[in-house]
Amino acid sequence: MTLVERVQAILLKPKDTWPVIGQESASTGSIYSGYLVFLAAIPAVAGFIGLSLVGAGAFGFSVRVPVMSGLLHMVLGYVLSLVMVFVLSLIVDALAPTFAGTKDPISALKLVAYGSTAGFVGGIFSLLPSLSMLGLLASLYSIYLVYTGLPVLMKCPPQKAGAYTAVVVVCGVVAALVLGALSAMVLPSRGIGMAGMMGDHGVVDIKTPGGEVHIDANALGQAASKIDQARAQMEAAQKSGDSAAAGKALGEMMGAVAGGNGQPIDVKDLKALLPESLGNLKRDGFETSGGQAMGIAGSTAKATYAAGDQHAQLTITDLAGLGGMAAMAGWANMTVDKETTDSVEKVYKQGSRTVHEEYRKDGSHGEYTVILANGVIVETRGDKVDMAALRSAVNLDSIESLKRAAKP
Repeated sequence: MTLVERVQAILLKPKDTWPVIGQESASTGSIYSGYLVFLAAIPAVAGFIGLSLVGAGAFGFSVRVPVMSGLLHMVLGYVLSLVMVFVLSLIVDALAPTFAGTKDPISALKLVAYGSTAGFVGGIFSLLPSLSMLGLLASLYSIYLVYTGLPVLMKCPPQKAGAYTAVVVVCGVVAALVLGALSAMVLPSRGIGMAGMMGDHGVVDIKTPGGEVHIDANALGQAASKIDQARAQMEAAQKSGDSAAAGKALGEMMGAVAGGNGQPIDVKDLKALLPESLGNLKRDGFETSGGQAMGIAGSTAKATYAAGDQHAQLTITDLAGLGGMAAMAGWANMTVDKETTDSVEKVYKQGSRTVHEEYRKDGSHGEYTVILANGVIVETRGDKVDMAALRSAVNLDSIESLKRAAKP
């Protein structure tokens, strides 16, 4: 059964489709690489197009999220949606005995993955922010899909499916709040159409009038195999009663979903990369932060500079838990070339780096952001500061050469 046929079947004939899904042989890796990596891309990419290219507004006003910020949020939202599915599957599996069901982690993952189809597909409405409410209504249909699938996949009595569904929804809301807080911690047009296709090498190409976004499903499939390994470790730890080892394995699974590649660069090292001056501007303050949640880690160092009426800010962020995905060759590639009488905006590839430039021609404001090959994000912005000074604020080669410590 093709991806499209499965989507149609679960949406239109859920009661007939759940028994088929229940009998299929599957693994965590196959569910992610064969289904979730594609469905989860719909709301992420559509939201990016809607907010960064189309814009939201009313009464003649339109507000657009800057392209680079939108691109970063697209990556993060995509990753967290994949994490969310896995977290919910763990909850579904853990609750099964409470509702006279049978624990089965793969069946639980099937339930959440295929049950989320309506919400993922409904994300297409985010192409037009004014229609985003329709996406929320589509998500409500996913609750019904889960309700119909619980008796089949988790073997609970039909009369307990309603309560089971309600508890899962409540737990899902709590998990979403946690992941939303994590997202907030990590990341500070007319005629839009979207066409997607699966390339010859397992790459999904999504084209818009403003550029293209590429998703490497093969690389994500490799991450999915790591999830399987971590799951086996967690189950072994649970059986042995080693809660610490089980918690570590859970974190590794979340990190595998996110494409993590080691510990984040220490905030002290990031701070050391902040220069004392930026051109003729002297550093007048700095801020560092770091943390980890559910296997996804990050660290940030930020400095401000000033000289008279000139002001600038330099931020270096290491998304160790997301960097492998953010910098994956071809995974997140958006090209933009826009110019008006007042401003210029460009997003382009510079070797393995993704670069965003945006500035006003009168020199009043400029922004320069680079996603380096190792996943580190460098952003400089300034008022009445020359763009050349923003581009040369730090030595990008030295930052890109930094190595992360392996996970303990």
